[in-house]
Amino acid sequence: MRALLLKLSESKRLAPLIMKNGVSRRVARRFVAGETLDDAIEAARVLNSQGRSASLDLLGENVSNEAGARDAADGYVAMFNRIARENLNANVSLKLTQLGLDLSGSLCQELVEKIVAHATGLGNFVRIDMEGSAYTQRTVELTKRVRTRYTGVGTVMQAYLYRAEKDVQDLLSVGCRMRLCKGAYKEPPEIAFPEKADVDANYVKLMKLLLPSGIYHGIATHDPAMIQATKDFVREKNIGRDQFEFQMLYGIRTDMQKQLVREGYRLRIYIPFGTDWFPYFMRRLAERPANLAFFLRNLLPKSTRDAA
Repeated sequence: MRALLLKLSESKRLAPLIMKNGVSRRVARRFVAGETLDDAIEAARVLNSQGRSASLDLLGENVSNEAGARDAADGYVAMFNRIARENLNANVSLKLTQLGLDLSGSLCQELVEKIVAHATGLGNFVRIDMEGSAYTQRTVELTKRVRTRYTGVGTVMQAYLYRAEKDVQDLLSVGCRMRLCKGAYKEPPEIAFPEKADVDANYVKLMKLLLPSGIYHGIATHDPAMIQATKDFVREKNIGRDQFEFQMLYGIRTDMQKQLVREGYRLRIYIPFGTDWFPYFMRRLAERPANLAFFLRNLLPKSTRDAA
């Protein structure tokens, strides 16, 4: 089922059918803050009031022309302006294919540097998201180039990739901040660990490389075992709770989010928004059976749900 949903997330024919469906739109609001920047700002404001920081993400991937890439860059600049004006504890995550990576590496780097320079001027930070494995090398290389000019930029490492350990060591050597996650794209066994146990083991291994580095990293997971492994390691190594943060997705495991804040850990919530929410929504359904069950329950008429 997971493989099927990940495959469907790439479907250009299915996307408009799901996005026009009223039930799908309602369920998507559990995972997506809304379609406008105002929606995302309000979500961040609420999370800040609950002791959680935020990372805003304007949904969209693989733009087809330069105008679209430049429009996306302008949107990110506007996001940083709103964050500053509202005095929010929030940064921004972005995808390189939304900024023209498929069109031109030089165009993409130009736009990323424009955004990072603007964010730096406002005392903020840009997180370059990691996409499918076809983009991993280019993402690492571009991040390193931008990092030579600006410190306020970091990227993401996906623990299910065999190459992740080498990339972590490479990026640590240039002082780069990283978000560690397991990975949400469908990858072949030649590129990524196919078994969850191996992904988990690599995740813990990478976490133990990142946290003693003296660089501020994000440990992004909803897996209680990974969270506990992190807690145990920082306690063993006497790593302060102000030297890293946990990260989670908007609308996922809110009970666990509240618990981490109560325990005094830093927690950042990734807030996606925008009209191009279909691929993100499908990947969230693929991640956990509970997400898919929630969606399917909402497809049933209310009377049928009540009877069940």
